[in-house]
Amino acid sequence: MGTEHEVLLTRIERNGAVWAEIELNRPDKGNALNMPMIGRLAGIVGEIERDCTLRAVVIRARGRFFSTGGDIEAWRVLSPREIARNWILPGIQVFDRISSLPQPVIAVLSGHALGGGLELALAADLRIAVQSAKLGTPEVTLGMISGWMGVRRLAETIGVARARHMTLLGSPISAAQAFEWGLITAVAEDNADLEGQLDEWLARLCANGPAAMALAKNILATMHRDLRHQHADAAAEASGTQDCKEGVRAFFEKRKPAYRNR
Repeated sequence: MGTEHEVLLTRIERNGAVWAEIELNRPDKGNALNMPMIGRLAGIVGEIERDCTLRAVVIRARGRFFSTGGDIEAWRVLSPREIARNWILPGIQVFDRISSLPQPVIAVLSGHALGGGLELALAADLRIAVQSAKLGTPEVTLGMISGWMGVRRLAETIGVARARHMTLLGSPISAAQAFEWGLITAVAEDNADLEGQLDEWLARLCANGPAAMALAKNILATMHRDLRHQHADAAAEASGTQDCKEGVRAFFEKRKPAYRNR
């Protein structure tokens, strides 16, 4: 499957409202993100940035998962320097551009959102998940950390204490727990309910003043500091450890890793 088909862009018009839908389309790999997909996302965001007729943006995915995260096979072969320059910073830049879009962005989680998949969802303004979805940051189980600003965005969204719970334990939480913590803004019983609630949100957003919403987003964005290089350096350092190499080996060998803190 070509990269252009692994991330799709659709322009939708309904009842006079126009919005864009970005769809991850790599279901056979759990919609795991690789660098060609990050590049394709960047191109799609560029198209959205140039289209002032769009009133909202929806990010969704095909298959059982929203996204299982960054593709381990894509970054495991990179050196720490390459991790920072070629993997982390491009991902951070495109996620920043998504969060900086003037239109409200909705992440629709019809399946699990893990690792980099959750980081992508965190770049959205609103998140809705089906009740069977799990959300998590399992990177530490591989001896790695969230590199695409996920740790920072998570803490800003649910608070430092809860971010510690998720990032240090590495265990996913349920959609119900995520809703209680404010990680998602709505829970749907099933896919039909998911689509129904999404339609209600889109109707409201597309009826609101676009300039006013963009200004509100700009004010909220002032809470963020530029920590891109700090995240990239930390992820690069983690990837260069023996523990990370052991974590990745254990993942592919389907066994429990033996970490030695080195």
